[in-house]
Parts: sequence; structure tokens; C-alpha cells
Amino acid sequence: MKKIKFLADLKNKKILELVEPSEEIKESYIKKSESNMESAKILLNASKLEESISLSYYSMYNLVLALFFKCGIKCENHSAAIIILKEIFEIDNSEISEAKEERIDKQYYIEFYLNKGDVLKSISITERFNRYIRDFISKLDFEKIEQYKRKLKEAMSWSQ
Repeated sequence: MKKIKFLADLKNKKILELVEPSEEIKESYIKKSESNMESAKILLNASKLEESISLSYYSMYNLVLALFFKCGIKCENHSAAIIILKEIFEIDNSEISEAKEERIDKQYYIEFYLNKGDVLKSISITERFNRYIRDFISKLDFEKIEQYKRKLKEAMSWSQ
């Protein structure tokens, strides 16, 4: 219930909205995701481990935004995007949730240990997650998109 109230609050703030689906915006986010992944690997090879972790997460996040724009959902909040992935699309969000936490830890805090093996594992998880989301997007049809939009609309209208 708390998560659904959060989505309703974001709708009221216009941070979460139903919009026209956009193949153009979807493709832009897919390209952004691919660029993030490529950059994460370059940074790993340059031993810029913290930055690699961040871009690995953003690769996942941008692919989720591609999914949303395919369906006509605009979401400007990372936590909400992760909730919607699970509650509306019924996709396991544990990997992107963990990647988000890792990104926050590495971006904002200094007391941690990180090695190349950790980053390689993160990149591997990101690649698997991204393959799953791309496959999910490719299987969407009009009927499924409308079903997800109705489900989100119901969640956003919750006001207790």
C-alpha cells in the first residue's frame, strides 16, 4: 500500500505520467543504455571502478525507461521506476535495486572496498538484466501495453 501511495503522490507532482507511447524516445533510451554499458566497460579497463559501477546501473535504468516509453509511461524517479517494474510489469527488480544501491554507495560514500572482480560481476548482471528487458520489450503488443497502462493508472489514482 505504501508503494502505491508513493506512485499516486508522484502522479500529483507530475513526476509520473501516462503519455503517448514513443518508439523514437524508446530507441533513444536503448542507445543511451548501450552507450552506458560500453562506457562502463571502458572505465573498468581503465581501473575507474566506481564510475564503471555507476554507468552499469544507468545502463539498466535507461533500458527500463525505454520499456516505459514503449508503453506510454513517463517516470522521473528512480525508486518509482523500480517499483513499477515489479508492481505493474511483474518483473523481478532485485538486480536493478541492488545496482542502484551500489551506485549510491560508490557515488556518495568513501568507505568501501571495490575490486575489478566486483565490477565484472556487476557488468555481467547488467548484461543479463538488459537482455531480459530487451526481450520483454520485443514481446510487447498493443493488448499487453494497454493492460500495463490500466494497472498503472489504477495504482496512480489510489488516494487513501
